[in-house]
Amino acid sequence: MTRPLAYVRVATIDDAVASVVGGPGRAFLAGGTTEVDLWRLGVSAPDLFVDINDVPLDEVASTADGGVRIGANARMSDVAVSPVIKQRFPGLSQALLLGASEQLRNMASMGGNLCQRVRCAYFRDVQTVCNKRDPGSGCSAVHGFNRGHAILGTSDHCIATHPSDAAVALVALDAEVHTVGPNGIRTIPIDDFFLLPRDTPHLEHPLEYGELIAGIDVPGLPLAQGSHYLKLRDRSSYEFALVSVFAAVRVDGGLVDDVRLALGGVATKPWRARRAEAVLVDGPATPEAFRAAAEAELIDAVPREYNAFKVELAKRAIVRGLEQAVAGGA
Repeated sequence: MTRPLAYVRVATIDDAVASVVGGPGRAFLAGGTTEVDLWRLGVSAPDLFVDINDVPLDEVASTADGGVRIGANARMSDVAVSPVIKQRFPGLSQALLLGASEQLRNMASMGGNLCQRVRCAYFRDVQTVCNKRDPGSGCSAVHGFNRGHAILGTSDHCIATHPSDAAVALVALDAEVHTVGPNGIRTIPIDDFFLLPRDTPHLEHPLEYGELIAGIDVPGLPLAQGSHYLKLRDRSSYEFALVSVFAAVRVDGGLVDDVRLALGGVATKPWRARRAEAVLVDGPATPEAFRAAAEAELIDAVPREYNAFKVELAKRAIVRGLEQAVAGGA
C-alpha cells in the first residue's frame, strides 16, 4: 500500500509551528530515531514531516541560578559531554550516555527524547490491539508477554513503560519544558509533561497540535553535583532499562538533609519517587533506611504475570542507587 509523504525543512520556530498547524496529519522531525521507525512500521501515518534541524535550538548554556538551559535540538551526545552537565549534573550525563548507542545519541535530540513513544512490542505491531494506537481497542500487554512492562502508574488500559533515561534524571531535578505553539509560549513542569495512562493512554503529553518544544531548563541544585544514575538491563549496551534509578542525596551529620529520587523502567512515566523521598528526609543515611524508603515507594506496585520480579529488583536498585549517590556526594 502506498503511503504518500511530503517533507519540508524550516529554519525558524515560527515557520515550524505554522507548517504543522497548516494542515492535519503533520509532524515535527528532528533526529527521527523514533518518528521514522514508527512511520515505517505503519504505527504513525503523517503526510508531512516538518524538519526542524535548522532551527537554532541546540544551546547548552549555564543559567544565572547555577542551572543549565538545554535547547530542544541539542543532541544527546553533545549534552552528555558538556562540561556544565558533567560537573553540575553527572547523573544526567550518565543517563544520556546509557540511554542509547553512540550512533543514536549523535542523532537523537533532547526534545525528541522526551517525546519518544513507548517501546511496547504490541504498540509497534499493528496486527495487535493497543489503546495507544486505537483508543478503546484493548491492551494486548495486560494478559500478554509483559516482562518489560510497568508496575507503577498503570491502568487496565495500558502498562507500557516510558523508555527515556534522560527524562528520569530531569524529573528528579525538577526541570521545566519550554514550548512554543499556535497559542503562544508555555512553561510546563516536567513531571506534568508526562501523563499517566488512566483511561486515555493515547494522550502522553499535554502538548497541543503544532506545539514545539523549544528548550529544557534544569535548576541549579547543589546536591545534583553528587548525583548518580544506575541502570539495570538484560545486557550492558543498547538495551532499555528493566529498572533504573536517578539519585542525589545530601547528608549532614549522618542524616539525609535533602534527596532527589526517580525511577525508570518500572512505570508508565518517568517516576518521581516522592514517597521514598519523604521517608528518607531527616532520617539516617543507612542501607536499612534506604530499604524502608524503597518498600514505601513500591507499596502500590501492580505486577503482572511476567514482571513480578521488578518489585524486588526495583527495591534493591533504589538501595544501591542511594548508596552510590551518597558515596558520590561525599
